[in-house]
Amino acid sequence: MPTYVYRCKNCEHQFEVVQRISDEPLRDCPECGGTIGRLLFPVGIVFKGSGFHVNDYPSSRSSGGNGRKTDEKSQSKSESKETVSTSKD
Repeated sequence: MPTYVYRCKNCEHQFEVVQRISDEPLRDCPECGGTIGRLLFPVGIVFKGSGFHVNDYPSSRSSGGNGRKTDEKSQSKSESKETVSTSKD
């Protein structure tokens, strides 16, 4: 069950209450009987592991870095080697 934090608008008394999500929010301050409001806090997130961005979005540098496909480079190199080897025979 979640823990909710309430603060009184009259006396500034702040307190925590463990409630179900389906329960109605509290309305009266236990100290002075004034109206209270629920406070919202950010949730602390801890990422563990090798990194989600690194795994999901590989860098473009791994494919050569210039945006060309590596197949084009290897084809042009192999073609030039073939022409050189045929001229020696």
